[in-house]
Amino acid sequence: MTPGPDEINNREQGGTETEPFLSRWSRRKEEALRSPPEPAPKKTVDPGAPAPELPPLDTLTPESDFRAFFHPKVDEDVRRAALKKLFSDPHFNVMDGLDVYIDDYSKTEPIPAAMLAGLRQAQNILQWAKEDDEKRAQDKLEQDKLQPQATAPALEPSAALSVPVLGSEVAANAPDSVPAPADGADGRAKS
Repeated sequence: MTPGPDEINNREQGGTETEPFLSRWSRRKEEALRSPPEPAPKKTVDPGAPAPELPPLDTLTPESDFRAFFHPKVDEDVRRAALKKLFSDPHFNVMDGLDVYIDDYSKTEPIPAAMLAGLRQAQNILQWAKEDDEKRAQDKLEQDKLQPQATAPALEPSAALSVPVLGSEVAANAPDSVPAPADGADGRAKS
């Protein structure tokens, strides 16, 4: 039987085990869960040691060494002021050009009139608008001419309504120009 890669690695490391990879992985995982984790080494600060000497904030440049401001004995406000001074440099405020949504596209600039007049399509659109304005003006004039004619016949029916209607008087007031039915007295066609 040919040895697998796990067995080869195990032999190279000086082991004599022929344990498969998954079994070894499972065993090591269980061992890690049983044993407590090793604590990370902490940097001890001597309580009697003085805080490092810091340069004045006004003299800081991006080339200055800011490591002293991260000492545990340095006040948090001083640390923040130093970082604010560092990142206020224009070097850190340059956009990389990969942000595609940084522009405000809601504020558009109108097309200048000279450019708009030069566009052939715009000329056609402006022509349509001019024709629409002329047609609206012409329609309004026609409506104004028809409106007085429409109000004159409206007065005549109102005069007819003021005549009292009584049984025999209705027949007397009926116009003579109404034709009688041709097919019979009741108006039905004869077949």
